[in-house]
Amino acid sequence: MLEKDFKEVVATIRDEIIETQVYIMSDANKRLINLYFKLGKIIYENSKWGNKFIKELETELKLTFPNSKGFSARNLSRMKKFYMEYKEEEILPPAVAKLPWTHNNILIDKVKDKEKRLWYANEAANNNWSKIVLDHQIDMNLYESKALTNKENNFKNTLIEPQSDLANDLQKDPYIFNLPLLKEKYIEKELEESMVERIKDVLLDLGDGFSFVGNQYKITVGDNDYYIDMLFYHLKLHCYIAVELKAVSFKPEFIGQLNFYLTAIDEEIKDEHDFPSIGLLLCKEKDRLTVEYSLKNVSKPIGVSSYEISKYMPKDIIDRLPTEEDINLHIDIDEIIEQEGEK
Repeated sequence: MLEKDFKEVVATIRDEIIETQVYIMSDANKRLINLYFKLGKIIYENSKWGNKFIKELETELKLTFPNSKGFSARNLSRMKKFYMEYKEEEILPPAVAKLPWTHNNILIDKVKDKEKRLWYANEAANNNWSKIVLDHQIDMNLYESKALTNKENNFKNTLIEPQSDLANDLQKDPYIFNLPLLKEKYIEKELEESMVERIKDVLLDLGDGFSFVGNQYKITVGDNDYYIDMLFYHLKLHCYIAVELKAVSFKPEFIGQLNFYLTAIDEEIKDEHDFPSIGLLLCKEKDRLTVEYSLKNVSKPIGVSSYEISKYMPKDIIDRLPTEEDINLHIDIDEIIEQEGEK
């Protein structure tokens, strides 16, 4: 009994320490970003001296703060650019102040529209995206596919709030899957296999919170076995998500098949703590009105989206690709050191 109580005390202390460490790191990052913003303002206001001023400032700061690696001429120029991007704001947008310096540089370099950039900043801050995930989501045009799209689903009619809003937010249209080894002319089985092979990338494309359960997931109903293309569990929605892949344009009968799968999941797999399962039907193309009519009287929550495959690679090229042993990885040490110094 004493051992159990002791472990609970240790767990409580550990959680308090971790929470405080996270708070300290977060506060330190905000202070650093605001410092860079202030330094950027000073550099901007002394731009009349041109690049000579930045080079001399770099020298002076390195002499004054020899252990600090963030005052290179390149980084000082980035501070100036950072200030110029947000100088019309009375204070830095909260999400921008929360993000690490590298994240902010990615946003400024890759997203010129300020409204769009702030949307990405909020998503990155709220979902704790790494810089790799942020870069990937920008390249995959997440803003256009998630924030601007009128999505075809029946979530409002089949789910209660806030579950319906969360489900609507998770759906994209189109989904863009980076499957470089997929042939240009493929069948559904090959699409599924390519997605499973690159499941980490697919999880990024689907969005935050998806956990992969399995593909060709077997459900037995009566004396018959049925196989769901891909089954996920969503950690924020607390429900199963069945994904059906179609290498053709949308057809109304696809909805009936997915509706059946969701019923089977809710009856055979879902437990009392799970919310109703959700279906995502991914087709090469879809007609909005046909989808709308097909979903009108369906009782299970289903969303229909199109998808695109990026970086096709012809089979003859695939066959000539080197093996893993043939590839020599080259790392630019100077570039890594420079990047580390700018964090």
